[in-house]
Amino acid sequence: SRMLGMNQFITICALGMGAAQLIFAFNFITSLFIGPKCGRNPWRANSLEWFAPSPPGHGNFDAAWETVCLPLADGGDGTLETLVEATGGAIFTQSVRGPLGAPVMAAWGRLGGAQANVAVIEMAQASGLRLLRDAERDPRRASTFGTGELMRAALDGGCRTLIIGIGGSASNDGGAGMAQALGARFLDAQGDELPPGGAALANLARIDRSGWTVPADARLLVACDVDNPLCGPEGASAVYGPQKGATAEDVRDLDAALARYAQIVQEQLGADMRDVPGAGAAGGLGAGLLAFGQAALRPGIDLALDAVGFDAQMENCALVVTGEGRLDGQTARGKVVAGVARRAKTRGVPVVALAGALAENAEETLREQGLFAALSIVDGPMTVEAAMRDGYRLLSDAAARLARLLALRL
Repeated sequence: SRMLGMNQFITICALGMGAAQLIFAFNFITSLFIGPKCGRNPWRANSLEWFAPSPPGHGNFDAAWETVCLPLADGGDGTLETLVEATGGAIFTQSVRGPLGAPVMAAWGRLGGAQANVAVIEMAQASGLRLLRDAERDPRRASTFGTGELMRAALDGGCRTLIIGIGGSASNDGGAGMAQALGARFLDAQGDELPPGGAALANLARIDRSGWTVPADARLLVACDVDNPLCGPEGASAVYGPQKGATAEDVRDLDAALARYAQIVQEQLGADMRDVPGAGAAGGLGAGLLAFGQAALRPGIDLALDAVGFDAQMENCALVVTGEGRLDGQTARGKVVAGVARRAKTRGVPVVALAGALAENAEETLREQGLFAALSIVDGPMTVEAAMRDGYRLLSDAAARLARLLALRL
């Protein structure tokens, strides 16, 4: 058949996707073997370690098969490390302002090879909720200034395309802090500069862009998988404010402040971003990047697939194997498996997914997007804790079973 008659296999490695995301690698050095080597926790790692020897009993299936391993992420946590490692790039760290102004160490990455002018930035590194203790969460004062500092560092380093992941924010400032770090000034009616945070935007009267430092040829690509507008009942404040520490009163105040911000931006910059899908992402950072950087908002998995050259790897490809900790209703909404399946489907290449758990109807739903089959790696009744603890063996054994099926060449 076409699926098994060609001589190249593509394997997709989902890296750094959180506790529910499988980390896996494929190796065809002397035999077909699939397995992770990710340290003590096989469900998460900060780097890929390819496993060379074949374990006993896994056999020699077909030395002629060629395998290409592509680390992937969906634009969320881990995207920076994944794309940098996949392209042979470099990671840089520096001190920036954290969400509430205290200095934090944050990283940004430069892709390798022909993409050396492309930077990857995760706003959560500088402005993320994970940087604050629960008692410190304060979306009225939290700022995206540190994210702007990371962007500034990448631009100063010669990068002209910035891939920006905007998940996990602590802020609700509409990206005003980011714009301040890049040279914009936000002034009240008396001409005084506004303090950091989303609440202060209620007093915004004028935006001064005379000190704007982003080069005209810079291109901002934003990994965004939500469609929330900036304001209103589905906006940044109402939907995401409470998880950042906002009370019901805070939500009303912050939403009104962002509405004021949107009004001034439209009047003075000519950018109407209040109701743009995705403008409300990351406390309105999506809106700020649209208004000040003319950014393009795209699904994170699509940006990742482009960065690792997925489409080029589809040439002469017979099969794609990918995976996730759990296939469920969320998988179809921008996760790695769904993105890979959709892209491979356009080339007529089948996709098989290995997963720790398969939710009811998940495989059927994903089949419409291009998934050929989904296989659970769990080989018997066990707790989630046991499955995670034994993830290395479960995944390698399941992959070996898949390899034997492929070797049949029916």
